[in-house]
Amino acid sequence: VISGGSALYGETDIARTDRRTMRRLRRSDISVVFQDATNGLNPVKPIGWQIAEAVRLRGGGSGRAAAAEAVDLLARVGMPDPKRRAAEFPYQLSGGMNQRAMIALAVAGGPKLLIADEATTALDVTVQAQILSLIADLQREFGMAMIFVTHDLALVAEIADRVAVMYAGRVVETAPVRDLYRNPQHPYTAGLLGSLPRVDTDIETLTIIDGEVPPIDAMPPGCAFAPRCGFATSGCKTAPALAGVGRAHSTA
Repeated sequence: VISGGSALYGETDIARTDRRTMRRLRRSDISVVFQDATNGLNPVKPIGWQIAEAVRLRGGGSGRAAAAEAVDLLARVGMPDPKRRAAEFPYQLSGGMNQRAMIALAVAGGPKLLIADEATTALDVTVQAQILSLIADLQREFGMAMIFVTHDLALVAEIADRVAVMYAGRVVETAPVRDLYRNPQHPYTAGLLGSLPRVDTDIETLTIIDGEVPPIDAMPPGCAFAPRCGFATSGCKTAPALAGVGRAHSTA
């Protein structure tokens, strides 16, 4: 249940809009690629059928035309032998193939926004690199905006234009990716970056963030990071708002 605030997509507050509008947005404007594609796909339908259904819902014509477009989409995401794979079920495909099928399903509706939720976490490094390259190519081809949700800071540095760092459900810092990595302003961001091993420094001991993330139903008053922060003061008992600290750079 969303108890406050707003989530704007264009002029539409998707936290408050009606079910019909949300169905329309999900059909034509916003798509998502999940972390575990094997569970995200329908296990009792061939992947070609699932993609063709998305094409038809977009208004892609007859069933035969939609099926042909589904095979074409599988080919565009690098699926080997796409016509054969279109007739197969998710359990018959590898994790990387299922992720490609999920991406084909996500772009079948011609979305303006693609949300990739830990989309490469379950894949090995080689397949992960292939999927990231594929997503970047599709983003350029379709002109999509993309929100990439991940805990992999190295991945963020590689693919993102702008970063929002979250702690305990709140954004604590947001900045262009280069600014954030060169000049982190929030203690949590600095701690995260300091915990990464790097080949270009002589640091022998990595940063440790003591303590644990508080449970969402027992949040401390004010700044949720204060119990773990070496810079905390009595003023941290009031929840801090984001404040500008540079060009397009804000921190709590």
